[in-house]
Amino acid sequence: MSDWIKRALARKRIQRGRVIVEEPNEKLVWGVKFAVGMTVCLSGLQVAHLVVLGQWSSEIFSTITGLIGTISGVLIGSHA
Repeated sequence: MSDWIKRALARKRIQRGRVIVEEPNEKLVWGVKFAVGMTVCLSGLQVAHLVVLGQWSSEIFSTITGLIGTISGVLIGSHA
């Protein structure tokens, strides 16, 4: 598992003295990758908006905040 997102979502449990790693669902991994990618793209869009127009866009910021909340919820919820 060289993928850092897949490692973060993997569950580890101990059974009879051995560590067993349960890999996450592939759809979950792709969903988190998409959300992280969109957060990066939207952050770039916010920077471009600041440079070109000289104003802060609250709509872009609220979208970024929502995606970060979603990603955090998935990562925390996958280990519950």
